[in-house]
Amino acid sequence: MVLRIDRMAPPERTPLLEAAAAAALAVCLDPRAEPGGQWYPEFEAWVSGRIRKVTRRARGAQWDAVGRLPGVTVERAGAQVRALVPCRVADTPREVARLQIAGTDLPADRPGPAPADQPVLWVNPEVPMSVGKAAAQVGHATMLLAAALPTDQLADWAAKDFRCAVRTAEPADWALLVSGDGPVVGRRERRTVAVRDAGFTEVAPGTVTVVAQWR
Repeated sequence: MVLRIDRMAPPERTPLLEAAAAAALAVCLDPRAEPGGQWYPEFEAWVSGRIRKVTRRARGAQWDAVGRLPGVTVERAGAQVRALVPCRVADTPREVARLQIAGTDLPADRPGPAPADQPVLWVNPEVPMSVGKAAAQVGHATMLLAAALPTDQLADWAAKDFRCAVRTAEPADWALLVSGDGPVVGRRERRTVAVRDAGFTEVAPGTVTVVAQWR
């Protein structure tokens, strides 16, 4: 995924993460990624192995160049993210390979209460993550949540452009989310899923980074 972070007018953190969460799912469920579609071979190879996401940042001409590559762009409140068709690291397009992974930090914002009609992606308040790392994690969350939904609910979500709210949980609420006293992590019947990180970057292996709840 590529985050548009302009130097003079950077986006706010929460809309950028919400755009990333939607873009990661939108590109996966695009008709071109379905069997017989032009993107299907790349997605079939990606989901058949260990799914990984790499987040980079772009601005100006870099962003324009990335926009010409196969993928889907999502915008939320002026924040833009482009999720590209997956590929092997060795096949990374030059336009992407030259982009930086670091430098995606943005200050915390105050997004207010989550809309009642959108799923919520609760971010772990106890584990610091860069915006790039968090963007990948919320992208994992929407993919897992989509897999837990029945067809009719998934279609309804798609009709709403996969809108979702990203919020950092309060520590006490986070404890409930991941304990037996609250929604059980991974319980499909409650439409609650969790992202457990493999630990390649920033966080320890097995860390729950995001809990997604369908409301």
